Amino acid sequence: MATATEPEDAPPAAKGAKGEANRKRGGGQGGRGGGGGGGDQKRKRKEVFIYGNYKNYYGYRIDRNVGEDPRLEAFKKQWFENKDCLDIGCNQGLVTIGLAMKFKCRSILGVDIDSGLIETARWNLRRIVRQDKVATKNVQADESSNSASQTSPGAVTTELSDGNKHHDLFKVVSFQHENFVESMHECSEQYDTILCLSVTKWIHLNWGDYGLVTLFVKIWRLLRPGGVFIMEPQPWTSYKNNRLVSEVARENFNTIRIYPGKFREILLDKIGFRSVELITDRLVGTVTGFDRPIEVYHK
Repeated sequence: MATATEPEDAPPAAKGAKGEANRKRGGGQGGRGGGGGGGDQKRKRKEVFIYGNYKNYYGYRIDRNVGEDPRLEAFKKQWFENKDCLDIGCNQGLVTIGLAMKFKCRSILGVDIDSGLIETARWNLRRIVRQDKVATKNVQADESSNSASQTSPGAVTTELSDGNKHHDLFKVVSFQHENFVESMHECSEQYDTILCLSVTKWIHLNWGDYGLVTLFVKIWRLLRPGGVFIMEPQPWTSYKNNRLVSEVARENFNTIRIYPGKFREILLDKIGFRSVELITDRLVGTVTGFDRPIEVYHK
């Protein structure tokens, strides 16, 4: 199962939307960019993630003593098994990969606005497949040396192929650099399950009420009949804490009229979802502030 923390030797994720946003603000990352003096000042400047595209996100929100993202424990197998899935705002892809491994998705696409994070997600996928191949070879070696008198080699091979399908992850999991709000204009029913985990706030702060409604409409159109939309919205207090990450966020914060408490009404009465269920109101194993409710909407 995918671990919940960023790999120590992960490639840098400095490019993409985050880097572009920093350049537009005249900032820099760790002293990068710019000429002349001021290098020390730039190195000391705190990095700002205006899209919530944190490089160490999983380390921020998950207890280090927890091996698996606790959100996976709250999900039902029937939402993912043999289903086509979409993970909006996938960050480094660890939840995306974990879903494919645990629930045997037919396909799952992770999209994120930050091209650097997508690069890291693809690296994580290669790393996990590589580790699984090594583990499988070790198991095969142990089984062949200890089970000659207990079972046939054919039985061992069958057991391994049934229980370890991680070698097929490249066929199941994919990642794409995508601004979901401003792209995918031609929406058609193609997914059974769509996830939007701790992403709504960042779309709301960067694109306002219009962007939020656009998100919901596109999700509705992309879902097949009977599909499910899994949402982990951030509370309004979290908006307040992040309203100053950029001038755009500050301006949008002051004009927002669709508060998180109204999301359910919008999705059911305006967008058209037929029902909703609260699958958890508090996640065990997450850092304080990330123990958010998760709702599942049925089309």
